[in-house]
Order: sequence, then structure tokens, then C-alpha cells
Amino acid sequence: MTADYSWRGQFELDLNYGFLSHSTQNPPRHHNPTVVLNGPGTSVLRAIRAEIARCASFTFSVAFVSPAAVALLKQDLIDFAGSGRIVTSDYLGFNSPEAFEELRNLGRLGYDIRLHTSDGFHPKGYIFENPSSVTAMMGSSNLTPSALLRNHEWNLRVSATRESDLAVQLADLVERQVVDSVPLTSEWIEEYALGYVRPAPRTARARRGPIDPHGRGLESRGPIESLSSNRLFDEVEANGMQRDALAALAEVRQRGERRAIVISATGTGKTILSALDVRAFAPRRLLFVVHREQILDRTIQEYMRVLGGDASDYGKLTGGARAVDARYVFATIQTLSRPAVLQGFPSDAFDYVIVDEAHRAGAESYGRVLDHFSPDFMLGMTATPERTDGRNVFELFDYNVPYEIRLNHALEEEMLAPFHYYGISEATFDDDSTLGAEGDLRRLVSAERVDHLIWALETYGQAGVPPQGLIFCSRRDEAHALSGALNSRSANGRRLRTVALTGADPVEFREAMVAQLEAGELDYVLTVDVFNEGVDIPSLNQVVMLRQTQSAIVFVQQLGRGLRKSAEKNYLIVIDFIGNYTNNYMIPIALFGDESLNKESLRKNLIAAEEAGAIPGLSSVHFDKIAQERVLKSISSVKLDSAVRLKEAIIAIRNRVGGAPRLWDFLRFESVDPVLLATKKEHYPALVASVLREDVDLDLDPTASQALRLLSHEVLPAKRAHEVVVVRELLDQGTRTRAQLLAALESQGVRSTLDQVDSAIDSLTLDGYGEADVSRYGRGVATRRRPGGEVALEEDIAAAYRSSRSFADEVDDLLRTGLAIVRENYGTDRVFSSGRQYSRKEALRLLCLPRKWASTIYGYKVDPRSKTCPIFVTLHKSDDVAASTAYEDALLDPSSMLWYTRSRRSLGSAEVKAIVANDVALHVFVKKDDAEGSDFYYLGQATSHQAEETTMAGARGESLSVVRMVLRFAIPIETALYDYFRPTVTGLD
Repeated sequence: MTADYSWRGQFELDLNYGFLSHSTQNPPRHHNPTVVLNGPGTSVLRAIRAEIARCASFTFSVAFVSPAAVALLKQDLIDFAGSGRIVTSDYLGFNSPEAFEELRNLGRLGYDIRLHTSDGFHPKGYIFENPSSVTAMMGSSNLTPSALLRNHEWNLRVSATRESDLAVQLADLVERQVVDSVPLTSEWIEEYALGYVRPAPRTARARRGPIDPHGRGLESRGPIESLSSNRLFDEVEANGMQRDALAALAEVRQRGERRAIVISATGTGKTILSALDVRAFAPRRLLFVVHREQILDRTIQEYMRVLGGDASDYGKLTGGARAVDARYVFATIQTLSRPAVLQGFPSDAFDYVIVDEAHRAGAESYGRVLDHFSPDFMLGMTATPERTDGRNVFELFDYNVPYEIRLNHALEEEMLAPFHYYGISEATFDDDSTLGAEGDLRRLVSAERVDHLIWALETYGQAGVPPQGLIFCSRRDEAHALSGALNSRSANGRRLRTVALTGADPVEFREAMVAQLEAGELDYVLTVDVFNEGVDIPSLNQVVMLRQTQSAIVFVQQLGRGLRKSAEKNYLIVIDFIGNYTNNYMIPIALFGDESLNKESLRKNLIAAEEAGAIPGLSSVHFDKIAQERVLKSISSVKLDSAVRLKEAIIAIRNRVGGAPRLWDFLRFESVDPVLLATKKEHYPALVASVLREDVDLDLDPTASQALRLLSHEVLPAKRAHEVVVVRELLDQGTRTRAQLLAALESQGVRSTLDQVDSAIDSLTLDGYGEADVSRYGRGVATRRRPGGEVALEEDIAAAYRSSRSFADEVDDLLRTGLAIVRENYGTDRVFSSGRQYSRKEALRLLCLPRKWASTIYGYKVDPRSKTCPIFVTLHKSDDVAASTAYEDALLDPSSMLWYTRSRRSLGSAEVKAIVANDVALHVFVKKDDAEGSDFYYLGQATSHQAEETTMAGARGESLSVVRMVLRFAIPIETALYDYFRPTVTGLD
């Protein structure tokens, strides 16, 4: 019988599953009725984005809309090729003029934006139409970030054919709404704005405490007085983050430590934190050292708020001020480090010294200051302690890091303004080329690029809010030329006002231009690097990256310029122009703080962010299709694990811990993937000796070194806990039976079977391995003893563990790290993790199959004993693949894929019979193409449906028999992973 691939057939299966029988053997695709909630792994936003991606047209009917919600959906709306309509109203005066402007701006993309004329317009409905079906989501969610991502919302998503009564009812609703509404116009918005009353500022949620780093919204008593007043402070209280940091600083001092460094992302309130610690410490005199004079006045104001006292207690030590006798001295390093000035202070002049931007403390000028003073306590503060000049900042502060909060954690804690990042493709020229690393000035400032830049500013910028932005350029002449070009153009109907600032401009001029930007007298400042750090512009609402990313640290610094919270902005817009740059892989490293040097991790972070539509803290990361492809291509082609990068990473962690780092240190500090470090050479100690090229005493005899090699390559990267637990048990208890090892695994919360115990033992004995692996390792580290089948470590290896402290430390470190990796990334209650990557060998290990099969699996392998069948699919075959293996495998949708058996097979073939009858568990692994390497994404367990015999052409044009079928996944794959494969997807009619 011919298989039924029709849409209606699948639709009926979905409705049967949703309305009649949950126990159906056919899992749903996407037309089954679904309750849409916000929660772990799901959100209303995700559901809306998924429907937009697969519909032909849509209508949103929502009472309340916020600009930030439009920002969350903007890239989806830009990419959408169909027609769309949004109907809203001025009900209860909730929607701001900025929200209406943002909606009206969507009209530039062809959307129909309408204003309902009724007084009580309060719907929350989203309708998505296709030629054959209509899907509606209705419930409690308005178009606001909280409703889309965080609030407790109830929505029901249902689908119907276009011939159904439900579809007719929905069409009537939409038609009536169009009749009862009018197009949204700028004139109406202007009139609405005149009478609009802005809501009072909302206080921070109690569970997090106040979060504004500059005191606005902090718990306080009384207003700020002028600097000449005797009431100079308002008794600022610490927020949650600051309380944790203060407690950690107090603990450091209780241990007798006299120096420490706090790592805190830009905008999280380091200055207020330091002032609160000074208040707790109550020093006789304080010295506060900064790099730039521009921030001194604001720093003094914030200290006066916290410490109080007379204005005469506070003094500046700069090129133009010499208040050396003040109780609290705020000095620039340029002035303080001058020998004549520095020698004027006794070494014990201050009992508390604070070094701001402490990552600079390795410079000679800072060294003179730090060596000169001997306070009771010295505190360093920085957002980025990493340096590229080899100086160890941590050493200067005795390796004490009592508190650390990086960018991503600060966003999660909502200490910073949310941001919406848009990675978009660079301008395309008449010859269809785009910008590369060569940076031809004529192209950088060409009319095509200026047009593209203005289009992006108008499209991605917040339409209802005047821009206050920084544009980072690649070179000074580009910044000046682009500023001149922009000043002759308009955006959103307003003439642009910009200025270019570089390090060649006097400080006074730069300060004046920043003041104009803050006052709204300038729209954009174009620069290269003078605003990377040390400049505080809380009202900044746009950051434009008009250059390739060459440093993750600089990227974060430039992003951080706009992340300070401010009453003048709700969120930051980041527009990143992505050309054909080899360094594009650095973008996910910077955005997600991913220093693992693991390509899978970078891809997974991109896929996860795209799938969710948001990242913690109500921020979001979006790429247009071309830009995303460029980033993914860069990840695939770059050699992340080069000796240079590994050396930098090892030195960075060595600096952090003050000695030779362990694998565990890389894991706990979220640095390089420990598996990569342990498998790059024979083992991790060998890598350290190789990349550092220093005299490293490995202190490992050949027996220990060979054993560590096997543990590094077979136990640490096992992607399950079984090997780690078995080795630990054999080290601690000696000879063990299979039953005892099973009990040990279960006591660790590792779900196990005796087959998995045997498979883990195989990893140690090399049973079932191919000759190449056995030759590489020489022998296993354990042996099975007959006839009882007990297992024990090889005697000389067990003896080496007992006698060699170095070997024991390496093994213990490896086992501790390995177990933590599994618990964090793979879990201990399942065999595979969907969306993770596995090689053929790893898949065989986890399915308890012989490892030596890895070299002989051609697409799939049916194992009658275990009743399993791993299936490996490369969607895009290279041109040199033989015709007889060029199968047209394809993902049909997130729940199913079309799959072909090997050629010269029929429904009567033994292996095919087992698959078609679902007598074996099918585990599906897919990769996009061979450029991704040898690893495949695990899509999940599947069942076979609609199998039929067909033919394919052989190498000589002959007709070869083959079986085609649909594989249905037990759980649909993530939409973003499906989208990642989409360029190779070829669905059926």
C-alpha cells in the first residue's frame, strides 16, 4: 500500500491525539491542541515565534503592547515573508506612545497596524493562517515581555482546517475587527501622547531586593542634598548582590587577608559596593584610585551618599586639584604615580585603598602606587580581570576573589538593563560581494553601506525613542567619514546629528560631546576604542557594532557601555553588522561568556538562544539568516583548540588560582572544556608541558602515564557517569563484583543496568575495542577475573595510585571533573540527551555495543541482541559521495523525518523487517554536513511509519531498490535545531 504523506492525514492523527486518545502510537507534529505556558524550556514567546515561522499570514488582537515585546519579535517579523496584521487599542491608557510608534514602524515592513475604536477592547488572541489550516492561540497573554516570558499565563493553542466551523468563526472575528478599527497614524499618536500619563516607576521585586547600582530605587531615607550641604547622604542600604559581596569581603578580612579583588560586570554597582564596604570598615583615611578623571565627580557623589559627612572630607588629586589632606582622597593614577606626588604620602597614610579598573594594575604606574602604600586593606575592582600582556592581576591582590558576577549572571539577576541584540548581515554591493577583513575605506563609507546602516537604524532602533547611541567603527578615518555622511542624511524623518571621537581628540572635547549626547543634542557618537571602558553614559540606548569582533573582552566592554540601568530607558538595542569575517566565531563567545573552546557548546548556545527567543533577564539574541550562517561557518572552520589559545587559557587560570591549574579549575571557572584539555595530547599534564614549553615535572612513570592516557580519552569524555563511578569504586574498594558496581552506581543516583555496568568495564579493559585503540593504549587499566567475573584494577596501576601523589592527584581531579560534567550537561537518568552531539563510537558506548563497530557502521546498525538500532544521517552529502549512498534523507518537521535504508534492500530484508515492525529501538543522530566533523546531534528515539519500497539511481544509472519510511520522534526536536538544519530540509507535498 502506498504511504500516505498527505497533510490531511497527518492533521487527523494530530487531532486524534489531542481530542480522542493520548495513547496513540503516532506522536503529534504541531496541530494537536496544546496549553501554552511560561516555564522551564517553554514560553508563550517561543510558541508565537514557532507559529510565525510556519504560517502564511497572521493577525494579533491584543489590548496591551510594549516596545520591548516588539523588540523580542522584531527579527521574526523582518524575516517573515507573508502578511501580518496587529490590532490594538488605547484601553486604560496602558500602551505608551513609544509602543504605538514601534508598532507604526512595522508598517515600513508591510504590516497592517490598526487601532480598535471600541472602549472595552481587551482580547488576547493570536491567529495564524495557512492555505489548508488555521491555528489560534487565545488566553491571558498580552504582547508584553513579562506575559511572553515570565508571568503565570494560561493560553490554549488549537488548529482547524480552513473548511471547519472554527476557521469560519475566526475569520468572522478578524473581519469584524478590521471593520471596527482604523489604521494607526502618526497624527493619532501625537495627539495621544499629549494626554498620556506615564505610570509611576515600579519598585524592584522584593525577592531580589533593590537593584539599581547608582542608588535610584535603593532602600534609602531622604533625598540627595547638594555637595555643599551638611546632609550629604541618604543612608543607602545594600541590595542582595551587595550584601553577598560585603559578607564575602568581611570573611576575607577575618582570615587576616589584606588584599582582595572583586569582579563585577559593568553597571552592577561596584562603586556603591565599595562605598558600603568602606562604611563597614570605617577607615581613618581612604584613597580611591581611578584611571580617568571624568568619573571622579560621580564617584565622589556616590560616596557622599553612602558615607555622609562634610564636603571638606572629600578631595580630588588630579592635574588641577591637590586635596592631599582630605579624609577621602580620590586620585587619578596619572597624578598619584608621579614620584614627587607619591613620595609626599607616608606608606601608612591610608588604611583603606581602592583601585578601580584593577585590570590596569599591572601597569608600571600602578605598580609604583601599590608598592608604596601599605594599608590595612586594599580592594581592587574590575569587570574584566583578564589581560593580554601577560600581567597577573590576581597576584597583585593575593589571589583573593571574594565575589564575582559576570555579565550573564548579572543579566539573570536583573541588575542590568535588558538588551536586544540583532546580528545582521553587512551591506551587499552591486557585485553581490560584502565586506571582509580587508577593510577598503571606499567600501566602508560607500553610499550602499550608509544606506544599509540607516535602514538598520530605522528598522531595529526603537522608533518612539530618540537615539542616544555609540557606533563602534574599525578605524578613525572610517568614523570621521561616516559621521560626515550620516549628518547629511535622515532617519525616521529626522536629520541625524553625529560626531566622530577618537583618542586624538582632547579630553575636554570628548567630555563636551558626551554631555551633548546625554542631553539629546546628538544622536550618535562614532568612535573606535575610546569608549571601551571608563565612560559612564547611563542613558545610552543603542550600541552599534560596525566592525568585526576581534576580541571577546572588547566586545563585552563595548556592549557594557549601554547596560547601566537608567530611568530614561527600558532596554538597550545592539545592532551588530556581520560581514565575511573569520573572527565571527567570537560573537557567541562574547555574548554567552562561553570560553570552552568547544564548537558544540558555541553552536548549542546559539541554537538555544534562537529557540527560546530570549536569554535570562528579559534580553534576547537574534541573527538574520545570512549573519547566522556566517557565524556558524566561522565556528566550523576555526581551529579553536590551537596551541596559542590553549596556552592563553592555561595561563589565565594559573594566574587565577596562583599555581598549576587542575581540570576542575577550568570547570568551576567556566573556562576551557576540560575534556578538550585532557584529550588534546596523551593527557592533560602532557598538554601543559607542550603548550607552556616550560620545565614541567610530570612525575609520571610510563605505567601511570599510559593509564592516565586511557582514563583521559575513555573515562572523562564518556558522556555518562558509569565509567567514573566504576573507577572510583575500584580505587576505593579494590576487587568488586558486577552487582556491587551496580549498587555503587545506584547509590550515586546513576540509573543503571548490568549491561551498562559491563559496558563501563569494557571501557577499562578494552574488551570490544578495535586493534587501533588497543595498540594506542597498550592495555586496559582493569581486568576481569575468572571464573567469578570480579573486576579489579591492574595491580601495578593500583600500586601507582597508592604510591604516587602526582598520579593520584591527576586521577582524582579527572574523576571529580568527569562526574560534574555529566551531571551538568548530560544527566544521570537517561542514555542520551536530545540536542547534544555524539560520535559513532560514543553512541555505541552508550548503547552498550562493541566500540569496534564504529568503523563499520554505514548509516545504521541493527543489533538483535540489544534490540537497538543507531541511525546516523548526514543531511547534506558532499559532491563526491557515491550515487548508491546519496540518500534523500530529510527532516519533514520537528516531529518527523524521511529516511532511506541502504540501497539494495527491500521490505523483506531481515534488518528492514526489524525496523519497520519497530522491534528495535531506533536512535536517530543527524549532522548537517561533514564540515561539522565526526559528531552527530542526537534527535531522539523514533518509530518507523509508512514504509514503502522505491528505487534510486546507482553509479551507472541503474535502478537500485531501497526502502523509504517516515521516522517519528517520541519528542519533537527543538525548533531552533530544526531551523539549523532547515537549509537542507526538503518537505513533501
